[in-house]
Amino acid sequence: MNLEEFKDPSELKHYSNEELERLANDIRQFLIEKLSVTGGHLGPNLGVVELTLILHQLFESPKDKFIWDVGHQAYVHKILTGRAGQFDQLRQYKGLCGFPKRNESDHDVWETGHSSTSLSAAMGMATARDIKGTDESVVAIIGDGALTGGMALEALNHIGHEQTDLIVVLNDNEMSIAPNVGALHNVLGRLRTAGKYKKAKEELEQLIKKIPAFGGKIASTAERVKDSLKYLLVSGIFFEELGFTYLGPVDGHDLEDLAENMKYAKKTKGPVLIHVLTKKGKGYKPAELDAKGTWHGLGPYKIESGEVVKKPGPPSYSGVFAETLKTIAREDKRIVALTAAMPGGTKLDVFAKEFPERMFDVGIAEQHATTMAGGLATQGMKPVFAVYSTFLQRGYDQLVHDVCRQNLNVLFAIDRAGLVGADGETHQGVFDIAYLRHLPNMKILMPKDENELQHMIYTATQYDDGPIAVRYPRGNGYGVKMDKQLQQLPIGKWEVLREGTDACILTFATMIPVADEAVNILQSQGLSVKLINANSVKPLDENMLRDIATLNIPVLTLEEAALQGGFGSAVLEFFQENQFMVSMKRMGIPDEFIEHGSVNELLEEIGLTSANVADQLQTLLPQRRQRA
Repeated sequence: MNLEEFKDPSELKHYSNEELERLANDIRQFLIEKLSVTGGHLGPNLGVVELTLILHQLFESPKDKFIWDVGHQAYVHKILTGRAGQFDQLRQYKGLCGFPKRNESDHDVWETGHSSTSLSAAMGMATARDIKGTDESVVAIIGDGALTGGMALEALNHIGHEQTDLIVVLNDNEMSIAPNVGALHNVLGRLRTAGKYKKAKEELEQLIKKIPAFGGKIASTAERVKDSLKYLLVSGIFFEELGFTYLGPVDGHDLEDLAENMKYAKKTKGPVLIHVLTKKGKGYKPAELDAKGTWHGLGPYKIESGEVVKKPGPPSYSGVFAETLKTIAREDKRIVALTAAMPGGTKLDVFAKEFPERMFDVGIAEQHATTMAGGLATQGMKPVFAVYSTFLQRGYDQLVHDVCRQNLNVLFAIDRAGLVGADGETHQGVFDIAYLRHLPNMKILMPKDENELQHMIYTATQYDDGPIAVRYPRGNGYGVKMDKQLQQLPIGKWEVLREGTDACILTFATMIPVADEAVNILQSQGLSVKLINANSVKPLDENMLRDIATLNIPVLTLEEAALQGGFGSAVLEFFQENQFMVSMKRMGIPDEFIEHGSVNELLEEIGLTSANVADQLQTLLPQRRQRA
């Protein structure tokens, strides 16, 4: 069928299973074709087609609430709620968001891009329902990988304690972005092989009812037998001990099995957990066979071959980081690497191949990773926690109390620092400078290119006086010549890239090429502008700032990071505290969340362009502007 004509999920209520199966095939083909052009999260969505169809057939969205954990598996939900016609612009500038978006549709009731939040949100919505006395169902759909997040376990504990009426659908595909780790993953593994626990339990109950009643002794014996069956069939009986009615495992691609268990869950009082087994990437062989996480989220690809379309270019910043760390680790046995379920994204998978005993994937548990790194540091190790900027936000309390307060030697390799593009608001790495800069003992570095990155990683591993962060952007470097010998850089000493006498631009990393072009524009207008690579955000190069202040020239700071509390604020504070009267302007990410689009489109939208930098600097030189 033409999916663009599908506007209302209530239409599904009249579909037979045969019609649902045909629709499932149409949806898979639609996703495979559309995402081959735009890219996106293909594997997760191919795995939840039947599940999403049954949810929308048996419930009444948006009255009933669907809360998608992480949100990257909500494409099918978007198709069924009238947005198929927007998929040509999926994750494009001003186009369809790759995650649930409340202002996009009434059917999107919760926005998320980070994992493990759905259960807490569902508890909030169900509690509000009970207070108001309404009757809507609340359904949280969470992946097996997301259950390792501490927040999800906290919510499970609370929901079970309160015995709140809500349904948790555990979408168990045995594969999140990376292979799942931990004891909870092993619990789920035992559940998968335990067979139909619910069916066996019901059959036993029927058998017990046929036994003549011989008083309380045999009744209590029967209950013990039932309890023994629980522990025999489901090792640990984890979810039932938390207070949930456990249903499953259910075949996530069997419409009848899904419908039967979902109907049972709707009738059951208290919290219910339906354990659904799905195949990530189902219906497209390259995605089904993927063991590396390539098809979790990717760019354009060729449908026939499954070949991902990659543009040749310089090595990625992530790759340079990982290769440099390997080189250092060969000589320094203290080096230990940590990741929170992102070995491929951070490129630490290459480190793991060479040093498996010194590589730890803790699962989706950034708080644990941060404090574990601190514990390693107390014992003389040199832990390196590679983490996306947006995910490090989740370990903030641990950064403050467990690492910085104790001044522990932990290296935070902050990947995806700055704008990341298509993943949008939840993933833009623009807040880390602001939330790290004010922490005592923390140092923050950021390189201008991939060559400086390798030297910074080496420098940070040699630093032994507390925590240090090296932040670097998503994507490839510039193709600069890479030094063969690693060098230790002076921390807190900036680099003059261009001399000038009329004004000064202080910037770093991805904004250096923007600033350099702005200097060329101003030079063509007769202005001489000094350009500084401020590669140490904390500490500042106070000697250079004093020298600049004595020149009595205006200063512009430029950063691909939040303005409030950022690098420019630090420079402004230094001038004020030292009573330097410097004419100054700050440019950076404004006080708003930046939506999805290409990085260049987003920079244009918020004014971080060479032309605008030149214009803004000229406003600090009104007399020269008139003469120009």
